[in-house]
Amino acid sequence: MHSLTGIAAKIQMMMHVSKRNDHPSIAGMSRRSFLASLGAAAALVQGCGHNAPHLDAPTQRMIILGVDGFDPVLLERFMAQGLMPNCQQLIETGSFRRLRTSDPPQSPVAWSNFISGTNPGGHGIFDFLARDPQADPIKPFLSMARAEQAGAPLRIGSWQVPLSSGRIHNLRKGPTFWTHLEDRGIPCTVLRVPANFPPTEGEAVSLSGMGTPDVLGGYGTFTYFTDDASTATHEVQGGNIFRVELHDHVAKCLLPGPENSFVADESVPEKRREKEEERERKRRLGEAMDGDTDIPFQVYLDPERPLAKIVIQDQAFVLAEGEWSEWIAVRFQLLPHLVDVAGICRFYLKQSRGKFALYVSPVNIDPAHPALPISTPPDYSKRLVRELGYFYTQGMAEDTKALSSGVLSSAEYRQQATFVLDERMRFFQHELARFERGFFFHYFSNLDLSSHVFWRTIDHQHPLYSAALAAEHGDFIPSLYQSVDEAIGLAVKAVDDRTVLCVMSDHGFTSFRRQFNLNSWLMDNLYIWPKVNRIQSVNSYLADVNWKRTKAYGLGFNGLYLNLKGREVHGIVEPGTEADEVSRRLISQLTAFRDPQTGDQVVSQVHRAREIYSGPYASDGPDLVVAYNNFYRASNETVRGEFPRALVLDNTDAWSGDHCVDSQFVPGVLLCNRPIKSDNPALEDLAPTILAQFGVKAPPEMTGKNLL
Repeated sequence: MHSLTGIAAKIQMMMHVSKRNDHPSIAGMSRRSFLASLGAAAALVQGCGHNAPHLDAPTQRMIILGVDGFDPVLLERFMAQGLMPNCQQLIETGSFRRLRTSDPPQSPVAWSNFISGTNPGGHGIFDFLARDPQADPIKPFLSMARAEQAGAPLRIGSWQVPLSSGRIHNLRKGPTFWTHLEDRGIPCTVLRVPANFPPTEGEAVSLSGMGTPDVLGGYGTFTYFTDDASTATHEVQGGNIFRVELHDHVAKCLLPGPENSFVADESVPEKRREKEEERERKRRLGEAMDGDTDIPFQVYLDPERPLAKIVIQDQAFVLAEGEWSEWIAVRFQLLPHLVDVAGICRFYLKQSRGKFALYVSPVNIDPAHPALPISTPPDYSKRLVRELGYFYTQGMAEDTKALSSGVLSSAEYRQQATFVLDERMRFFQHELARFERGFFFHYFSNLDLSSHVFWRTIDHQHPLYSAALAAEHGDFIPSLYQSVDEAIGLAVKAVDDRTVLCVMSDHGFTSFRRQFNLNSWLMDNLYIWPKVNRIQSVNSYLADVNWKRTKAYGLGFNGLYLNLKGREVHGIVEPGTEADEVSRRLISQLTAFRDPQTGDQVVSQVHRAREIYSGPYASDGPDLVVAYNNFYRASNETVRGEFPRALVLDNTDAWSGDHCVDSQFVPGVLLCNRPIKSDNPALEDLAPTILAQFGVKAPPEMTGKNLL
């Protein structure tokens, strides 16, 4: 999904001994400096991993491959073309079903259904974004993890010292299916399952997946340096673009680091502005401000050949134009010689002649010196580095935002995504080879993120489709499916008569051709009122909304909330009869709305949350879930709380495929080497199915059923 860096960066880490779903962090850290918890935080997590004893059970081994975005329609198409022989073999000897996904079919929601064996009302994850209804103003936060704020620090001159601690929470509620297996002594390996950051503490060998931030606290923030005079220094969604000056073929650059909360914030607005202006002036010169953690580095361009020498923190390496570096380890200093944050990144010399252009990947948490707990046991990530080298720790490693912003071309994105795929395959083979008994799960991200940005190469009706693009890159998605088939082939070879093998996906895919501005529609239909004239205002996240007259608002990709009295801080809609009537009118009007250009229905249906969710957290979610028609989706402006004038328009972003639609259009995949007894299996059925294979009774809070 799209990187929401400005929101994600607010997650803070403060050192504290934690419970099962809470993890250590450093007191008083601000937006970027939360990563300064160092290795001591990870040392608080205990686990014993592969060598745990296990009880006799009907199944001795179970392997599940989780393939994000594995689409049943494409699977059948590519099997018919002979591209996926291992899937074909698995189906012929076992079974294949379409797998009902979550409502809404978003990855954090769907994978939480898988992990917990229940619907969102049982685990509390309803969207990529959540909100605090008592916040004023309402601001969204990432739904998978959030920090509990620490107390105010002690200020000494220009420094501030944390005096109290806080805690980082994995916001997914309840236990995982593997904690139930652990309780019975069954060893578990769970690699990169989404919605598991910080990783659930316990005996499992685990590596955190989607939701794991980069060093700046976001889902992935790249940096791009260029001397192009037409390029202004600015932030883009998922990255920063900086213009630098060349002097004698040398570029002085700054790699942005985490915010240093040991340096006291300037409270006077005028002083803050002056400081920012000075910071920008120094940045153009490649100089860091005192107290900033940014890392200066130099790029020496060869005046005669397409080469550049990059020198950063006593490391030097040479890149040819169009060449990627290996992983480069860096350290951001918070307190010189006392506190630093370790990270790793890759450099790509895009252009060295004519115009200078250098891409630097998001700085990942260094798995050899993790500043945050990213694995259980805590030294597992360090062991992987010793055995296999550095690797992506960032939850969503494929840099789709660099592609969407034009920093990476389609060909360059393919190179970067292929690095991720090759790394995942290498790790999968390594861990599968030493798997002996118990439960094994491995997650592949490649189909999902690359389908998001390359769907335009296979959908002839997408606004960005072109014959030239299809000729150059139309093979990419099929090649990724073939890679998945290769991984399945490796798993099939590891199977014996005491092993259950399943391949599953959280959802399928469809084309994202047209986008809908939900909050603009709500304003046009008088559910949202601006404070002043719409033309003059309403240009930031719900900041200029007149809550005394507003009855409903959209938040996230599919959520629609009533401004409910007694719940929202400025609520006006009375619970009960009035709330039911507002909901009824919203459902009727939204489903009746037609695309002015095509005449097509934009919203397939609108669910009342109380009718599709059950469990102790059902009331924490939206009141209504907007299920978009095939080929439509909420606009990015809707997700950002903005109010563009147009209601429906073409999607001209490289992000051309999606799944945040009516769940009936995007079922997932379930393959198994055993007969599946249900013709309509759902994601929440998998957790009780896994437990049943090891003779473990599913707890009553699991609403799914055993499929085998």
